[in-house]
Amino acid sequence: MNSVRRIAHLDMDAFFASVELLHYPMLRGQAVVVGGRRVDRPRPQPDGSLQFARLRDYVGRGVITTSTYEARALGVFSGMGLMKSAQLAPDAILLPANFDAYRDYSRRFKAAVAGIAPCIEDRGIDEIYIDLSALPDDSATLARRIKQAVHEATGLSCSIGITPNKLLSKIASDLDKPDGTTILGMDDVPARLWPLAVRKINGIGPKAGERLQRMGIETVGQLAAAPVDELVRRFGATTGHWLNRAAHGIDERPIVTERDPKSISRETTFERDLDAVRDRPELSELFTGLCERVADDLRRKGFATRTIGLKLRFSDFRSVTRDVTLPAPVTDAQAIRRAAGQCLKRIELDRRIRLLGVRAGGLVPVDELTDEGPVQAELF
Repeated sequence: MNSVRRIAHLDMDAFFASVELLHYPMLRGQAVVVGGRRVDRPRPQPDGSLQFARLRDYVGRGVITTSTYEARALGVFSGMGLMKSAQLAPDAILLPANFDAYRDYSRRFKAAVAGIAPCIEDRGIDEIYIDLSALPDDSATLARRIKQAVHEATGLSCSIGITPNKLLSKIASDLDKPDGTTILGMDDVPARLWPLAVRKINGIGPKAGERLQRMGIETVGQLAAAPVDELVRRFGATTGHWLNRAAHGIDERPIVTERDPKSISRETTFERDLDAVRDRPELSELFTGLCERVADDLRRKGFATRTIGLKLRFSDFRSVTRDVTLPAPVTDAQAIRRAAGQCLKRIELDRRIRLLGVRAGGLVPVDELTDEGPVQAELF
């Protein structure tokens, strides 16, 4: 591994919530939660103030998209059910998500970073990896320049970790949030990485964490000290060796500036379980909307699809998937809807439905399409 390699991980601070606070600055310093479905926008009052929804008033199965640091201090984090979260922070402000605004601010901060360091790996709407190796400035100076450019472009703060690799930088960017800068070298691994919980390593999920805990391994340092042979015996050769290398801060993955997705999908969990017969109009509208969103994603990313998949989760949490491969690639919502409808006909709808999802696989870049043309035949 190149000893002068410098990789940064930039993570926007409480991104969705921070964008909302730009629109509602009077909420700064308060516990604010973004998420849910059919959440009312703030209502203007006669005195010119705004009335905000409260977490305690929410009814439904929605989950938290993000929360401010003040809400997190109360135990309210992204991915939690809103009704459960209301037990912890009933007075927290509840705002609906505004993804058009989040995408706009995402484009702004990435463009600002690219003006300083153009070698970027896009990891999502609120985080990127940046290769700083070829730039002449020292790491602290680059971090200041990048954070200032992001703030000037968006009015938002971010946290940056700069280390010799992606694994360490991902961890480092979270060590001093919000608005933090953490610069680490390999010599810092014992002092800064080893005291952390093993789940701080990106790639060690809940199940692996539980298995490690049963082995008496709770910290990264304990994982680093574990015999490699034992890790291989418990997790297999590939994962066992990776766990050992990760615990020592070793990661040679390159920055990937272009990435072709394997699939594009959209899904939604309903506010209430829907019946395939009695709730058919609502289901049909939701089904069509998902297909339209998948088609829009395909157009934006420049792909056509040859495989359409359908996912259903029933009221008993049993999940079923079906897919169909088309004779020619398609991009339009109507063709996707027809194919997904064919998948639906192959599922016995004998109980109420909790979740519906549509997936486009077998992706083909639009500029590589031949004269096969779109699918014209009715599929059901």
